[in-house]
Amino acid sequence: MTNDIAISVRDVSKKFRLFDSPHERLIEALHPFRKQYHREFWALQNITFDVNRGETIGILGRNGSGKSTLLQIICSVMRPTQGGVHVNGRVSAILELGAGFNPQFTGRDNAILNGAILGLDNEEILSILPSIESFADIGEFFNQPVKTYSSGMYARLAFACAINVDPDILVIDEALSVGDAKFQNKCFMQFQQIQAKGKTVVFVSHNTESILRTCSSALLIDHGKLIAQGEPQAVVDRYYKILFPSGTDNKRTNDSIDACGYQEIRTDFNEGAAPSLLSTSGACEMRNTYNKNEFRFGDREVEIADYQLVVGQTNFPVEIRSGSMVSLYVRLKANKFEGLLSAGFALKGVDGVKLFGANTISTGITLPRIVSGQSLWVRFDFCMNIGAGDVFVDLGCGDWSNPPARPLDRRHSVLHLRVTTTDKFDGLSNCFARVSVPEFRGAASLER
Repeated sequence: MTNDIAISVRDVSKKFRLFDSPHERLIEALHPFRKQYHREFWALQNITFDVNRGETIGILGRNGSGKSTLLQIICSVMRPTQGGVHVNGRVSAILELGAGFNPQFTGRDNAILNGAILGLDNEEILSILPSIESFADIGEFFNQPVKTYSSGMYARLAFACAINVDPDILVIDEALSVGDAKFQNKCFMQFQQIQAKGKTVVFVSHNTESILRTCSSALLIDHGKLIAQGEPQAVVDRYYKILFPSGTDNKRTNDSIDACGYQEIRTDFNEGAAPSLLSTSGACEMRNTYNKNEFRFGDREVEIADYQLVVGQTNFPVEIRSGSMVSLYVRLKANKFEGLLSAGFALKGVDGVKLFGANTISTGITLPRIVSGQSLWVRFDFCMNIGAGDVFVDLGCGDWSNPPARPLDRRHSVLHLRVTTTDKFDGLSNCFARVSVPEFRGAASLER
């Protein structure tokens, strides 16, 4: 393994023996003819990938897909049945917050023990103890037995121990956001500092926004097999397809082209007549802002058949000035549906990170019930209050009869727009800051 590779996983498989009861496990262990009562379960099958030094890689997968097993093998907590893992550098892991803590020991004692397990000498451990105590911020409880801790204090100590040992490789299993909001912010800031130092990070999460925001590449594991690997947005799209399978292709199709004879219902969030263009038939694929590389999933009992953008007197603008009021009309067409319908949209950057979103549930809007053969227009009004650049729009509708919503039709990145601005500001959103100097009377007046 070259020095450019931090982690090399080669043909790793892991097999577990499953018994229906402890009784069968005992019988198999004592059976004179070694009769087998177990069945084999392969949690991982032939997993191969490399993680480059300084890379942040995200791992996605449904519960039970084998993600945690893989991380435990990378951290040498568990040995693979087949294959091997080579790690180049010191590994610090947050596999399960507080795993390995002795409840009888104090927080300080557990921090010292954790450092010793990671191979730090006594001088190194003593030098990082103040940082661990400060980061955990649990006051006098740092010197109290861990068994007296609340779950929040437990999480704070565990995270503080993991990230303050200056690891070459940090492994995180669903534990980046712990504690209250202030502590979560502290964790993310520390996480960014670790990335800025060129450390290698392996990050498991079900939160796709976190994967898109923090990772340079991603893996998708399902049923113990490596399904996809590469750019985060492409892997996230594949993950959604597994979560919400449908019998339709996620690529461009003609299924959403309008059919004659549909009864149309209009629902506007704001007062005012809809533009006359809405009365004409059309389909998303025919619009000038349509993105042919959209990702689509859902069973399409109700489908997103059309959309329209209106800015001022302009229909279907390709460029929108930052700060403009936008009306987004979305046409929902019922094919076979009975239930409580919801609809929404989201604005995303090129990297897939959500900039803004709204839906009928969060805004308290109840949509009319529609049956097969009916369609309705839903109107969203919002301010395009973001910085200049390319923006992609997600459209979606779902069945809210039994929350959380069941996806009926999700069209990710179906619109591609360009936002322009002459205002100069930093960040994703334009808050229209104005800078001024209040009346200044000199230092002497200030001292009074």
